[in-house]
Amino acid sequence: MKNILTFAAALLLIYSCSPTKGEQSEQVEENNKEIIDKPTPVKTIRLEMSDFNHDLIANGTIASQQVAELKFLTSEKITGIYVKNGNRVVKGQKLAELDQFKLRSTMLQSKDNLERAKLELQDVLIGQGYSLRDSLKIPADVMKIAKVKSNYDQSMLNFQMAEYNLKNAVLYAPFTGVVANLFTKEFNYPSGSEPFCSIIDNNHPEVEFKILENEVTLVNKGDRVSVSPFSITDYISEGRITEINPLVDKNGMVYVKAILPASAKLVDGMNVKVLIQRSISRQLVIPKEALVLRTNKKVVFTLKKGVAYWNYVTTGLENSSGYVVTDGLHVGDSVIYDGNVNLAHESPVTVMQ
Repeated sequence: MKNILTFAAALLLIYSCSPTKGEQSEQVEENNKEIIDKPTPVKTIRLEMSDFNHDLIANGTIASQQVAELKFLTSEKITGIYVKNGNRVVKGQKLAELDQFKLRSTMLQSKDNLERAKLELQDVLIGQGYSLRDSLKIPADVMKIAKVKSNYDQSMLNFQMAEYNLKNAVLYAPFTGVVANLFTKEFNYPSGSEPFCSIIDNNHPEVEFKILENEVTLVNKGDRVSVSPFSITDYISEGRITEINPLVDKNGMVYVKAILPASAKLVDGMNVKVLIQRSISRQLVIPKEALVLRTNKKVVFTLKKGVAYWNYVTTGLENSSGYVVTDGLHVGDSVIYDGNVNLAHESPVTVMQ
């Protein structure tokens, strides 16, 4: 009996020390209020008119301003090759030559035939009462008939062709550059369809790329481009746009070309990424982090007297770091760009230094 009385007294003591149900509810509400009213730390920037660098990215190919594919005009045996792939040559340097015995013989024979035709022409004219020395006084129809009878015109054409073939039996570099695509060996015969070699002027590289037709208005001659090869990391070459083709192809693309400074790392045919940068003045620019989505609408929070207010905005151009705001914000607004992910309208905030 004594133990029962002791246990009952303990229960009574515990009940008298516990808070009532109403007191528990008031304590929870007070804790929640402290959590809700606690300001969210944020970072802000003051919105001002500034220059905006519009970025447009495309894939392109490196090409040289001058590329010459050299061929022999006749099929004589190659007797000398004086360069190799990758050799740098100067304008006028001898590259290769053919066996010239037959070509020289043909030229001499055609020259002799031309002299014979000239004598025949003179005989025909003398028979008509004219002299070749007075060719300016000879009527055109008389001269024409005399040349046909003497075969003079055909002999002249044969001589000129033979002289031309002999002259082109030796290949010379048309400009300073690098030898490429040289695969023929000495004492072989050149292919009639394939070039003997190519000369590439790699001191004046260009980049060729295409943009969408709706991007044409965003690109102008003289705009700066940055080129980075896919095969070389951490390398960038900067140039300027020199050509925009005023035609949209069947795929809705427009051809663009830009010139680049000379570089040993840029090889003809290399695939590159092209970044076009154009500066547009007096734009309202916000950081990309400032823009959040609420019910699939673009929202930017602004700060006024310690409270965050959301603003529906319309954006235009963008680059890797920001957006141009065309509607919804004004110069002087304090835009929240950090700590805004979980903000609600009229949330209390505090600015972090």
